[in-house]
Amino acid sequence: MIKAIRNNIPNAITSLNLLFGCMACIAAFRCYDTMCGTGIKGYELAFVLIALAAVADFCDGLVARALHAVSNIGAELDSLADLVSFGIAPAMVLYNMMLAQGAGHWALAALLLPVFGALRLARYNVDPSQGTVFTGLPIPANAIFWIGYTAGYAMDPVPLWRVIVLIVVLSLLMVSRLRMFSLKMHNLSSLKQNWAQYLQILGTVALVVLMGLPGLAASIILYVLLSIIKKEK
Repeated sequence: MIKAIRNNIPNAITSLNLLFGCMACIAAFRCYDTMCGTGIKGYELAFVLIALAAVADFCDGLVARALHAVSNIGAELDSLADLVSFGIAPAMVLYNMMLAQGAGHWALAALLLPVFGALRLARYNVDPSQGTVFTGLPIPANAIFWIGYTAGYAMDPVPLWRVIVLIVVLSLLMVSRLRMFSLKMHNLSSLKQNWAQYLQILGTVALVVLMGLPGLAASIILYVLLSIIKKEK
């Protein structure tokens, strides 16, 4: 009994990831409404819920390893939760913003993000080589980009064609063969091995300080550029 409870603690945390993602989708459909008299708009609440999903996503793996409760079911559940929280939820925020800006049926282009995100996750699940190096843009990075981009888009709308181009580019990046580094560092003192990770962390902090939430979108562009440079080296 105790062993069964212990083994399901990581799955319970992963389920929180999924729950927060579902709640973010609901908030996205009240994009510009003020939520519960708090002064927070729907899209802002969706950002908070996606961030909470990311915390749960980070913690479930740590807890699973600490409790020696890693399982195939846990890995599959994690991917399903990630698809909702980091694929569907940011896509729903973008979809509703595009509708509000008069995109009409072109807003459906946002649905490419969860479709390609699912392909990205499926490939990750069957590729054991993806540990400290990823193939294609990880789906959490996709969510970070769109949180930053839609935060700016809400305040300063841009031409529709530009949004659609970005949707296509991010979708293709998720299923590309580009090798992208992980932020996990096994030897913290090795600048030669971890220079890209350190630049990414410092760059992200600087961009967010200078630009606010839209700096998150810029940080993912930095991540892609650093991955290309690191690959060439």
